[in-house]
Amino acid sequence: MIIVDRKNVGKVPSLTVVKAEKQGQALPTVVYFHGFTSAKEHNLPLAYLLAFEGYRVILPDSYLHGERERNMSKVKKQLAFWNIVLQNVEEIKQIREDLQNKQLILNDRFGVAGTSMGGMTTSAVLTTYQWVKVAAILMGTPKITLYAKQLINEFSQQIKLPPKEEIDRLLKTLETYDLSKQISYLNQRPLFLWHGEKDSVVPFNHAYTFYQQARATYHKKKHISFLKEPGRGHKVSRRAIQETVQWFVKHL
Repeated sequence: MIIVDRKNVGKVPSLTVVKAEKQGQALPTVVYFHGFTSAKEHNLPLAYLLAFEGYRVILPDSYLHGERERNMSKVKKQLAFWNIVLQNVEEIKQIREDLQNKQLILNDRFGVAGTSMGGMTTSAVLTTYQWVKVAAILMGTPKITLYAKQLINEFSQQIKLPPKEEIDRLLKTLETYDLSKQISYLNQRPLFLWHGEKDSVVPFNHAYTFYQQARATYHKKKHISFLKEPGRGHKVSRRAIQETVQWFVKHL
C-alpha cells in the first residue's frame, strides 16, 4: 500500500509518498517540484509510480502556491516568478537536511525533478548542489536568463515593470544559477529532459539546444537523454511520466 503523508519537511508544506511498509526506512529519495500556479497534489500520479518502485517522494508546495497561497493578484505572482524559483533552491537544502537528520536517505541517493517552473528549479538546483545525484527536467528551460529576458519583454507590453536597476540585479543573480552558462556543473550526472515540440509557454528549442550542448560534454552518452513529443503542448504526457520514473529506477 502506498501512503501519502501531509506534513512539513524542513519548514516546507509537503506530501511524502512512500510504501507503507517502508515508511520509516532509509530509501532513495526524489524531490519533485510543481509548476507555476500548480500545487504539490498535482504530481501525485508520478509520485505514486516512483513510490511503487521503492522510492520516497517529496512533493513540496512552492512559495505562494498550495498551502502557501496568498490573496494576491495574478500580476504580482507573475512578478514573483523568479523569487519563487530561487526560494525553491534554498528550500530543497532544508528538505534534504531534515531527511538526513531522520536518517531517511539511503546511501545519499537523492534526486530532483520538476515540471515547467519546477524544471527550471531543477536546473538551478544542479548549479548549486553536487549532492543531487540524478535529475529530470520536464518542459522547463535550463536557459533561465534567456527565458527571464523573454518574459520581461512580454510583460513590458502588458504591465508596469520594476525599475531597470532591479531587473538588472535579477538577471545578474539568475546568471549564477543558469545551467546553460555552466554546463560543467552537471559533472556527468544523469539528466533526463522531456519537452513537447508545440509548447507555447516554455520554448522547446531552449531545452533541446541545451541538451545538444550538454550531451557533447558527457563521456557516457546514456547518462543524458532528451525525449521530445511531436504535437505536444505545455502539458506533461503519460509517456513523459513513465519515462521519468524509469530514468530514476535506472540511475538512482
